[in-house]
Amino acid sequence: MVKKKQESLLQPPYVFDVEWESLLDHKPFIKAFLSDILSEYILRQRWYGGKSSKLKYIELHQYFRIQQHDEVYYGLLLEINFEEAFYQHYFLPIAFVSDESFAKEDRILPLTIKDQTGFIIDAINLEAFRKLVFERIMTSLSNDRTPVRYHKSELFKETEYRSSKFMGLEQSNTSVIINDNSVIKFFRRIYADKNPDFEMSQFLSEKKGFKNTPAYLGSISFIDKDNDNITIALLQELVPNQGDAWEFMLKEVHKVFANLEYKRIDVSRLPSIEMFKGLQIKDVPPEIIDWAGLSIFLRLQGMARRTAEMHIALGSEFEDTAFTPTHFNSDYEVWLKNRLLYQFQNRLNSVENNLHKLEGRAAELVKEFLERKNEIRRRFVHFDWTKLKGERIRVHGDYHLGQILVNNEDFYLLDFEGEPESTIRDRKVKHPPLKDVAGIFRSFHYAIYANIFNNGEKYPYSQEELFKAGETLYRFFIGVFLDTYVGLIQENNLNIGYHQERIFILKYSLLEKAVYELGYEMNSRPRWAVIPLEGILGIINDTK
Repeated sequence: MVKKKQESLLQPPYVFDVEWESLLDHKPFIKAFLSDILSEYILRQRWYGGKSSKLKYIELHQYFRIQQHDEVYYGLLLEINFEEAFYQHYFLPIAFVSDESFAKEDRILPLTIKDQTGFIIDAINLEAFRKLVFERIMTSLSNDRTPVRYHKSELFKETEYRSSKFMGLEQSNTSVIINDNSVIKFFRRIYADKNPDFEMSQFLSEKKGFKNTPAYLGSISFIDKDNDNITIALLQELVPNQGDAWEFMLKEVHKVFANLEYKRIDVSRLPSIEMFKGLQIKDVPPEIIDWAGLSIFLRLQGMARRTAEMHIALGSEFEDTAFTPTHFNSDYEVWLKNRLLYQFQNRLNSVENNLHKLEGRAAELVKEFLERKNEIRRRFVHFDWTKLKGERIRVHGDYHLGQILVNNEDFYLLDFEGEPESTIRDRKVKHPPLKDVAGIFRSFHYAIYANIFNNGEKYPYSQEELFKAGETLYRFFIGVFLDTYVGLIQENNLNIGYHQERIFILKYSLLEKAVYELGYEMNSRPRWAVIPLEGILGIINDTK
């Protein structure tokens, strides 16, 4: 590996008497390339996940060629080392262009090679590169004499490349729409293992025939010098949609809150139910149906049905050990407690360091949160695997409304990469499927409170009344979702435990998720810290 020197001996303009085809073997170029210029470029990218840490230096872990005739591109596996003594790996494909007008915003390094002046850029900006990798998947040929592996699914029916365009502003990866009917996702942060998004997509689509996720069409992986299989890109069907369920739910909840005034509803007289009580729509009180409308509950039933079907598919495998259901055991208990206690202490530190940013309801709640921190910690410790009879399966792992597409009256589930803070190994741990359900419930909670924060002045009610109405609505959302979900799960013999076990796991997972959220809100949006704090204290105060 080649480390960046503190003082680069080379200064721009960079001139190298070497062909592009052999540039990556030229040590003076590597020294210049891994200098501050690349660091500055990386720091500007949306997909870079190390912004909260201090970058120390960049190493070239490994590279490979993607070549066809005179076209030569390099795939770089970069190791980014941080001052805090850890590192991350990233994938960056590069190309050389001489056109002065091209990719002005995405230039990495100006240079002259063999008397030709130009720029190194991210190759994904080039349609020729996108066409080449698509055609490699289409033909499933790896003729680069490198350990690059192309895989094509039986569901891949395309016979030619026609066009491509960037999908939009993604955060952690870069997605390109091909032929207006498929999407190739280039993974930016990479791991020394198969990416969970690739594994789950291929399993659900090819092996289980689950229709409500974008169909798996193909992938690109690389076998590195340590013989690790690294997923670089995933090709999937482009699902027609009207946006994600987060935006959909925000609009629907806004209508519900607007109805408070339109229907002259007295919030104090709204009926409520105990948390986690399953409800068929016919059992929802008429006052709630009159206020919220029937439509939103029907859509919640549809979302619950697709969630249950995903878990039924994931829990129905008995050959592939990566997906076979398993029971709770002491190893899982120890792993879970260690992970959550570490996370809780991390969030506690974040809260204590940012107390001065809080006011109003958030300040009241955080005071109670700190007073009861030992009680919350005991909740995480109170996990006895011997009392749990349900099964653990591979789950989505980062399930929320933003991971669901709305397609007319239906829903499609996507992005199985897992929780961003987790290691690649932790993302593949089997969990109770209700962990995903808890994730979507926390997302419902956010959609309700986001409306109160963003549109509160449009509703002629006090914030206290809006919070009360929101908590009431949240309980009915949960009730209708749970009834459909649990009923379908039990019909298909997936063991999610007895009734009290289900309540315990939901509370445990909701508490875990809300504590996870609290760290982000304290650091980024202190005003919104009230949402996870309400969630945490709602669970702690619910003794039923």
